Amino acid sequence: MNEKKEARYHRIFQQLKKLLQSSPGELARMVTIASVLHHKMDGFFWTGYYLLQDDKLIVGPYQGPLACQELEKNVGVCWAAINNRKAIIVPDVKKFPGHIACDSRSKSEIAIPLINKQLQIVGVLDIDSTKEGHFDRIDERNLIKIANLIFPD
Repeated sequence: MNEKKEARYHRIFQQLKKLLQSSPGELARMVTIASVLHHKMDGFFWTGYYLLQDDKLIVGPYQGPLACQELEKNVGVCWAAINNRKAIIVPDVKKFPGHIACDSRSKSEIAIPLINKQLQIVGVLDIDSTKEGHFDRIDERNLIKIANLIFPD
């Protein structure tokens, strides 16, 4: 199972790298990444971004059901990823203090902080699954690598 997941991420990374070479900007890269991940990875129920704007987390490009428009400051998984400057994996969102339930069908979540070339956090890649325990270190490692494609050298 792990080898299959690694191989799928590898193929997706290679596809995105090629697709994003001609991408006109960060927003277009985010849209493309969200779409590819959402449609090619099993169990991705909501796949998208929350972006920092005036010290608020505002919904950005996404795939999936309707999203919360703004996330309460310093509450929930996305803010935890930003405040800790690291990926957060939550196997069971009901057990995460302050979890923000934009959709009650979400059971597990992973959030990856988006760090630009100036080493500033500009938002978070957030992915939910309807399956408990869906995300692991393989997801974390590969999603960080994919998120870094938003800010090319």
